Amino acid sequence: MKLYIKYMVSLRCKMMVKEELKKLGIHYVIVDLGMVEILEDITSEQRELLGKNLLRSGLELLEDKKSILIEKIKNVITEMIHYSDEIPKVNYSDYISEKLDYDYTYLANTFSEVKGITIQQFIIIHKIERIKELILYDELNLTEISYKLHYSSPAHLSNQFKKITGLTPSFYKKMLRKRKKNLENM
Repeated sequence: MKLYIKYMVSLRCKMMVKEELKKLGIHYVIVDLGMVEILEDITSEQRELLGKNLLRSGLELLEDKKSILIEKIKNVITEMIHYSDEIPKVNYSDYISEKLDYDYTYLANTFSEVKGITIQQFIIIHKIERIKELILYDELNLTEISYKLHYSSPAHLSNQFKKITGLTPSFYKKMLRKRKKNLENM
């Protein structure tokens, strides 16, 4: 049996879910981003208690099919951009469609209807967050970051970054350095 959980986007979330399952005596096979596969069916009382306990941690047990599908789409994108060493070289639409075994048009329409933004906009937002993270780590230059995230060029990355954040990547990096320096001088 599979359970789907909203807002489950990090390793820390996975650990919290595992702990809640253990407390309730629910045996799981897999705990992954947004999804838990359990060995046996659970009672309605266990489901209700799990839902309440997860809510206290900021997570939500999903019930309806559209919400579950949206979470699956978000988790594929989050995993692809934040937790994969190599972003797939195929079109994102093909990758997402293949991963979820649904027609991309259906996925895109459902996502837009529920979230109010397109899948492409969601991907761009996550790529920008990933760029910020990579700039913060200061291990890769802008050309390497653009290559890693499959931008056509560093200029394309910079333009998209500025469009979303209002800052150039280099100005963002200077701000981070200045903030770090100010913190060190306190």
